[in-house]
Amino acid sequence: MNKCDQCIVRQLTSLKALTKEEVIQLANSKKTLTIKKGEALFEEGEVTNGVFCVKNGVGKLSKLSANGKDQIVKLVKSGELLGQRSMISNEPANLSAKAISDMEVCYIPKKEMLGFFNTNNQFSMSLMQTICEDLKESENDKVAMAQKTVKERLAQTLLYLQDNFGLETDQSLSIQLSRDELASIIGTATESCIRLLSDFKKQGLIEIAGKKIIIKNSRELQKMAE
Repeated sequence: MNKCDQCIVRQLTSLKALTKEEVIQLANSKKTLTIKKGEALFEEGEVTNGVFCVKNGVGKLSKLSANGKDQIVKLVKSGELLGQRSMISNEPANLSAKAISDMEVCYIPKKEMLGFFNTNNQFSMSLMQTICEDLKESENDKVAMAQKTVKERLAQTLLYLQDNFGLETDQSLSIQLSRDELASIIGTATESCIRLLSDFKKQGLIEIAGKKIIIKNSRELQKMAE
């Protein structure tokens, strides 16, 4: 019980509303899984029958577009829940979830989660609030994709990666995305993304060393993103 009680996922999500007895029930029902880089937690269209709690590592939520390419919708990190919307709507997963780095996740069966949902008002309200916030974020991203240029979206994404995932000791972005993944996030071709990164480097906004990206001028990137 102590591990679940002190876990960052519980502290940062709707699971914090669970009672001591419910946390014990949670601890007895969960399964801890290790997902290697590149492996899937679940695929689009799959019936998950539960919720995944991200303890460690970074993952991506993506959707297969009409042209057969993966469009990255969101990056997920430690302290997040995946699959709660599918659980409530009783539908297959709308997105695929794959590991960008090795991940440790806990899987909680749907039966247990719905039991908490039906008996704990604070938990059910918190869970619905989270789903509403995810929807709001998705709507904002959709508007940004339509209204911002690719250049503005790249600037915004680099700052997002810095602010949300942190830096290594050499000041490079902690999360190392492939150029394909970065292009997928900003909604452009890989070649265009590589060209823009090269332009940013020439302007002194970033430094590039292999896959590593070091942000040199956050202020100018912020101006560009706006």
